[in-house]
Amino acid sequence: MAPQSVPSFCRPWYDTINLIIGSDFRRPLMDTLTFGLIGCGHWGPNYARLLQTLPTCRLKRAVDLNPERLKALTLIYPGLEVGTDANALLQDPEIDAVIVATPAGSHFELVRQALQAGRHVLCEKPLSLDPVSCRELDQLARQHQRTLMVGHTFLFNAGIRQLKQYLDEGLLGQLYYLHATRTNLGPIRPDVNAVADLASHDIAIFNYLLDALPLRASAQGQSWLQPGIEDLAFMTLHYPAQVLAHAHVSWLNPVKVRQLTLVGSKKMVLWDDLNLAEPIRIYDVGVIQEPYYQDFGQFQLLPRQGDTTLPRILLKEPLRQQVEAFVAAVHSETPHFSDAHFASGVAEVLKAVGASIQAQGAPVGLDSAAQG
Repeated sequence: MAPQSVPSFCRPWYDTINLIIGSDFRRPLMDTLTFGLIGCGHWGPNYARLLQTLPTCRLKRAVDLNPERLKALTLIYPGLEVGTDANALLQDPEIDAVIVATPAGSHFELVRQALQAGRHVLCEKPLSLDPVSCRELDQLARQHQRTLMVGHTFLFNAGIRQLKQYLDEGLLGQLYYLHATRTNLGPIRPDVNAVADLASHDIAIFNYLLDALPLRASAQGQSWLQPGIEDLAFMTLHYPAQVLAHAHVSWLNPVKVRQLTLVGSKKMVLWDDLNLAEPIRIYDVGVIQEPYYQDFGQFQLLPRQGDTTLPRILLKEPLRQQVEAFVAAVHSETPHFSDAHFASGVAEVLKAVGASIQAQGAPVGLDSAAQG
């Protein structure tokens, strides 16, 4: 009912508006999370930008070993506290959550310290290249009842989410295989190879779309620019139900490509992350097998041509979606699917791929513990 202060001729409008959105105004506001940011290199400034714009987040302090990076941040955000000591940040009683965006080799120790300090943690991928370390951090987060989420950013891509929906709905029929290409000229990493840097995205996407881990992996790779650090890799993953997933990754390529093809018995789909106007194309094509024939000469496999559909995809910044999902997981006290357990599966596949590269492409099975 409208209050007496509302003129009578406005009351129908007031009642309608109150019915539609009134409950939203009465809903309690979500508590603000105060963040600390560890690492201000490649991804750190992007997290800083987002935390400054999200109404449920507050970035209080950022730390980095490079003073120039900190100076650059303070020019943009004058009120931001900065320093070089991560321990001081973790001991700040006002900080609820920590984002770890440092080089991969430092993730495990920083995340461990943050969880032990009672902080929720969002860590850039990879959480660790060692699956045992991932499981250790998963257990530590559960022990301290804290949210630990890993930034597999492509899992928050609107196109990838749409592909997941297509698979869950059976739009493609029986899925035969997936093929991913992730290439560019740089950036070239000195700390991890192209498999850990690039293929980790595709492995996370494969595991997410198929809701499974592969049974075995085979891969070939080569290093030219830095000894022992592969610049290129081709890998094939064998998933349950005879689904194959293949990926080509390289930071030594003249063309930037971010594509994924899914081939099913009914339809086929192409996702192109660089095509912002038409990121997904659905091809209503396939092969018809004549069910009845009298002899081998009459047996035919006939290509079937249909329409190509370009669905409208509402694009949102994946990193923003990721941070919002982390905040929601903290408030709901519910683990997000991109947690340390999921990260351990990605690390298990990376381990098998690396072992196969060292064995010149010989198939390597995944540990049985990872399949559980």
